[in-house]
Amino acid sequence: MVEAVIWDFGGVLTTSPFEAFARFEIERGLPADIIRNTNAANHFENAWAKFERAEIDLDTFDELFAAESRAFGAEVRGREVLPLLSGELRPEMVNALRIIKQNHKTGCITNNLPANAIGSASGRTLYVAEVMELFDHVIESAKIGLRKPDPKIYQMMTDKLGVDPKRCVYLDDLGVNLKPAREMGMTTIKVVTAEQALTELEAATGLNLRGG
Repeated sequence: MVEAVIWDFGGVLTTSPFEAFARFEIERGLPADIIRNTNAANHFENAWAKFERAEIDLDTFDELFAAESRAFGAEVRGREVLPLLSGELRPEMVNALRIIKQNHKTGCITNNLPANAIGSASGRTLYVAEVMELFDHVIESAKIGLRKPDPKIYQMMTDKLGVDPKRCVYLDDLGVNLKPAREMGMTTIKVVTAEQALTELEAATGLNLRGG
């Protein structure tokens, strides 16, 4: 029996930033996937990882990301990437979260940036704040200095929720973040589209997640 459903935020409850990355690269005439490749290289200790753990400030992130991106054929400033991160909420996924909240414990593990990193324009909207209230517990990387895929962050969540990992479902849009959860015994769902994720989530929970 599933006791808890744990969610990533960006790319799961919101549209993927990868689409914005691709548009930006085309508009600037940059090598395809340069932003994703820069993010993926040395992903435990690169500029992105350090920023999400709040170990460096915005100016340092800007410089480090630019240096790392040059290895992939062009310079991309870190400051230019940040506005691309905020996707649109997926109403059908938020609706599913509401239904699950009535039946199971819920948690959110999000790799995010320090609150002041992008300026006030990035502050959570009221709607996003309402979504965050649907979680029994939220873990933000920038607040605790740990980020996915560090196994400790998943353990922290199951401890806080008081659940056995084997009775948890975890959703994320990145395979690298699903692996530690799967190794702990969680049922994992890689979110490619909302429709596909809902189908798998319904199968895992036995709930109808497309109702009102």
